[in-house]
Amino acid sequence: MEKCDKSLKEPGKLRQVVFTVIVNLSSVCYGVIMGWQSPSVPQLQNPTPVVGSEPMTDNGVSWMNGILTLTGTLMTMLLSVIPDKFSRKRFGYALALPMMLNWLLIIVATEHIHIYIAKALGGITGACLFYLVPNYVSEISCDSIRGILASIIGSCLNSGILLAYILGGMMSLYNLAVIGAILTVLYVIAFAFMPESPVYLVRQNRTREAIRSLNWLKAGDTLAIEQTLSHLQLQIKEVTSTRSAKLSDLFRDRATIKGLIIILGLFGGQQFSGIFAVISYTESIFIMSGSSLSSNTSSIIVAAILLLGSSLSTSLIERAGRRPLLLISCAAMCVCHCVIGTFCYLQNLQYDVSVYGWIPVTALSIFMIVYALGMGNGPVVIMSEIFSRDVASVAATVGFVMCWGASFVLVKIFADLIALLGMHGCFFLLAISCMCSFLFCFIMVPETKGRTREDIVDELNGGGQYKKKDVKHIVGTDSVHAVHV
Repeated sequence: MEKCDKSLKEPGKLRQVVFTVIVNLSSVCYGVIMGWQSPSVPQLQNPTPVVGSEPMTDNGVSWMNGILTLTGTLMTMLLSVIPDKFSRKRFGYALALPMMLNWLLIIVATEHIHIYIAKALGGITGACLFYLVPNYVSEISCDSIRGILASIIGSCLNSGILLAYILGGMMSLYNLAVIGAILTVLYVIAFAFMPESPVYLVRQNRTREAIRSLNWLKAGDTLAIEQTLSHLQLQIKEVTSTRSAKLSDLFRDRATIKGLIIILGLFGGQQFSGIFAVISYTESIFIMSGSSLSSNTSSIIVAAILLLGSSLSTSLIERAGRRPLLLISCAAMCVCHCVIGTFCYLQNLQYDVSVYGWIPVTALSIFMIVYALGMGNGPVVIMSEIFSRDVASVAATVGFVMCWGASFVLVKIFADLIALLGMHGCFFLLAISCMCSFLFCFIMVPETKGRTREDIVDELNGGGQYKKKDVKHIVGTDSVHAVHV
């Protein structure tokens, strides 16, 4: 939201953290939507399935994830043409609608088509979530904690996935859907106590309400409120005087083109790092290791490790920086894929590797941690910081469309790749993908930690040394971060 004056000691940071956690209750709810499929598929493929008269086929199961990512892609494109003038509060309430309909449809489901429609609503929920939460968080947070607050969404999503795995192994799909509906209601109740975004209120010339919102966010510090309000009014006036950005504006200059290449590479690398493959084939990896753990227990362990990694990312992203975490993440994921691929290959050659069964499990665990540490949150944070304010919203849309689209492609082709290359061949292919991502990050991605947007854009343009005194702090209009006032 603002570049806070050091003399103000950035009042209200604790409140900003609390409000960020509250709005991310929606992320927990969406995590449950993402995670319920894994423990519930056996119920759907049972000879006497909980939904429908016949067991769901493997192709039907693959389409559940495919439909979610496809509708997420389409909804993201739709949101890109909607003016960024809606109340964050109203949009937050609207987010609960597809979320609740998803669970109600599962509760009353009698045919497989009901499950598919629920998954489609889940994709719509995800697209709306990634539009609202980063936007709202960016508009209430100071620069010094914006990276930390922006990365909380990952931890909350993984918390929801872990919750779905635990509950799904203990209860029926019907009861899990009831719990999901209850969580949605709790989110709506908690969100009712949230302040409106001061950026939105200033845009609407609702000054008194903006002051009231800033009073909450700044813990009543009068000087901080006055300074932030004056900055917002000045910069919102500048932003609203410019025309709306178009897709063609992403190709207008060197910095914007390079930024576009960076986010496309990062989101493509994120999805083709193999996160879907590792999660989907966790049970197979545990089985070939000789583990006696059940498939559900294995999934819970993996989800817990992923949550640990995202929590570490939240604490390290403002300390270690974005670029080092991305590089470490890509390199470590490449090594993990090579280890698992080698183990699978030796098994395929009929070598007795049972004594080394702990190796693929260890590699799997390390993979989940390092993915969450860098490539899990990194692309979203980088995307929020490398574009000029007038094109950031369009760029964010392109980035999320790339993310959803790449996920859809991988969901649909991975089973065919296994049939073509074998399990070991797929993991070696993923290792090559991670190595390419490492080289891409090393060559293309700048460090953005603690830097203003203008400084970063100037570097991408091939400009000279950044001069602090020449920086003009601005309010962003993007759907990820409104920064630097």
